[in-house]
Amino acid sequence: MARPAEVRQPAAPMSNRQAARQVRILHAASDLGAREGLARVQMHDVAKEAGVAIGTLYRYFPSKPYLFLSVLEWHIDQFLGGRDAGCPAADGADPAAEVAETLIELSGKLVASPLLASAVALSSFTEYASVVPTRFDIVERALGQRLLRLLGGRCDKETARSRVRLLVYSWWGLFVAMLTEEITTEQAEADLHLAARLIAAP
Repeated sequence: MARPAEVRQPAAPMSNRQAARQVRILHAASDLGAREGLARVQMHDVAKEAGVAIGTLYRYFPSKPYLFLSVLEWHIDQFLGGRDAGCPAADGADPAAEVAETLIELSGKLVASPLLASAVALSSFTEYASVVPTRFDIVERALGQRLLRLLGGRCDKETARSRVRLLVYSWWGLFVAMLTEEITTEQAEADLHLAARLIAAP
């Protein structure tokens, strides 16, 4: 049986021009994913839409799953930027409620484009484990610092990271269940509030 081809590690942009090119690719993949869904999006279509050579696309995003998980991270970054993510929870605010509302609003932003939401979810189940970050890596990198700020400094660093990991996996499981209509939006929101209260409790 033939072995699958190895997928090389992606390059990081080294200049503002390269970073802008990478954003164009993410924007193009996001637009195509929202219109076509994962199965119908081809890498050469993304390159054409972004106005880059196919070699440039593969340099930064060595596989379609990697590309769409990067799209997920990009959307989370945009979402947090729009919520003034640098601010901690206000004095007297309920951290568990703040965490739950952040994750619920994020879910709403993602499922507003159902085909794109499905594309990023499907891309998380990938064979390229050595190259494509795990769901936790992607979401924790984009969302973890915001959740840590909301939880506050009420526990040691390792416990705080464990709480973030539990929150991320709870959110992701409920997000996928809502996306596949295993549970209703209302059930997902109620479960997120419960999960946040249990995990973020002092």
